[in-house]
Amino acid sequence: MDPIAHTFTGAALAAAGLRRTTPLASAALVIGANAPDIDVVTMFAGDYASLAFRRGWTHGLLAVAVLPLVVTGLLLLWERIVRRRRPEAAPARAGPLLGLAALAVLTHPTLDWLNNYGLRWLMPFDGRWFYGDALFIIDPWVWLALGGVLFLAHSRRPAALGAWAVLWALASVLVFTAEIPLASPIVWTAGLTAFVAARAAGIAGDTHPRRIERGARAALALVAAYMAVQVAANVPARAEVRAALAARGIDAVESVMIGPNPADPFAGSVVAETPDAYYTGRWHWLESPRFRPDAQPIPKNRRGPVAEAAAAALPARRYLTWSRFPFFEIEADDSGYTVTISDARYRGIARLGGVVVRLDRDLRPVEEHR
Repeated sequence: MDPIAHTFTGAALAAAGLRRTTPLASAALVIGANAPDIDVVTMFAGDYASLAFRRGWTHGLLAVAVLPLVVTGLLLLWERIVRRRRPEAAPARAGPLLGLAALAVLTHPTLDWLNNYGLRWLMPFDGRWFYGDALFIIDPWVWLALGGVLFLAHSRRPAALGAWAVLWALASVLVFTAEIPLASPIVWTAGLTAFVAARAAGIAGDTHPRRIERGARAALALVAAYMAVQVAANVPARAEVRAALAARGIDAVESVMIGPNPADPFAGSVVAETPDAYYTGRWHWLESPRFRPDAQPIPKNRRGPVAEAAAAALPARRYLTWSRFPFFEIEADDSGYTVTISDARYRGIARLGGVVVRLDRDLRPVEEHR
């Protein structure tokens, strides 16, 4: 998920009382919650290198074991170099610090697994992707629940209050300009208003520290329950999609995705894979029928020498490492072929939507671009 969600998760764990475990506890939780995203540096490694590498080595089992040690080591180094200048400061305890860093690091791949972008839990031992298909990459309800409590806990100073105002304003712009149901901005505004009213009433971390801790625990429990419900709801939904397709004579369904929609926990985008095509559509829990298939399937077009030659090009190999539902569109002209490789999850999104490979008549790449 997005960095704000990860940061809010680590900070909310600290606000829930874990910050009292040891000095530097809050730092361990916030840094650990973001540590796996060090693979963002691969964005500078060339076209689609980031897609092929991200959510792998730094998000898998090995990283979950190693990154807490790294975070703890850096914090203890900070303790040794900086905090020792303050002899009155209580020393950080290595054991609890390591435990908190491990908890924070583990939250990161868990949250990332929840969306349909994918995560490779078993890296570097196994490159398989896993998908929760439960939450959109940016979920405003996670921001509101966790960020609201943190706003109450950390808005005592005028500068902090101003920073929160800017953050909430930018988040509200995102919510109000996105293509989401009308009810979502209304709920967002009501929730934000409630937190602002609570802050105006004097509920803040310095005046009600125990109340803030209880609020942080309640917010974390609420978010965890919301995520669990979204994950569990996917099971009967996928079964219903399979049944609906079978009623239309489409029996060879290999997998089904109901990808979450932004700010709408009741709706999703459906992709059902068969050996030769993808059947897409729209899912909504509050409509009847809940599954509305699109008129035409998307053919995979993955077989044949042209598709195979295009798939061998470097940008295509990187893209296909990440792609879950790839399909090929081939155009021929007098000089060769233009092959567009896309993913049925993200049709129409420039960065994630596909890679274009140009082949000459002998099926050699002559130009590779987005």
